Amino acid sequence: MPARPTLVVVSGPPATGKTTLAHTLARQLGCPVIVRDEIKQGMVMNATAHRTGRDDPLNVPAMHAFFDTLGLLVRAGVTVVAEAAYQDRIWRPGLEPLTTLADLRILRCTAPTPTITERMTHRADSDVHRAAHDDRRLLTDLSTGAYNPQAFADISLAAPTLLVDTSDGYRPGTAEIAAFARGH
Repeated sequence: MPARPTLVVVSGPPATGKTTLAHTLARQLGCPVIVRDEIKQGMVMNATAHRTGRDDPLNVPAMHAFFDTLGLLVRAGVTVVAEAAYQDRIWRPGLEPLTTLADLRILRCTAPTPTITERMTHRADSDVHRAAHDDRRLLTDLSTGAYNPQAFADISLAAPTLLVDTSDGYRPGTAEIAAFARGH
């Protein structure tokens, strides 16, 4: 009987380095990476209209496409890295059914709020593909105190979890992160 695939979830608030880590890790592991924001951006390219923010009508279809893709891959026996800024209320119901199919490993990315603000500002100013993801509103909410990335609701599933500080490189390092993802 073949071993179960591993589903490596990269989670954390926006601008904590999740996407960069997810792509780096997937290359090290030799497996695909599925990124929620990349799915949504692909939808935006074909949408006649969308609204940035929580009430964007593309948010729900992007979420379903994300979790459906993860399910398809793990059912096929594929180890996969999954990345999204979802909090527990979205992650848990999407991941629970997949825990019967794959071994779950959670990476929780973290960075200090000033680093998050700097990264968010940089990508809002320089990445035209970020327009669909409402970085400007998050920056406003950060400055007014309406949003606190340190209050992010972590995934509450019982699964091995590794906290990764992304403020300056990765702590722990990529070799340790990859070993954790492999279950070592």
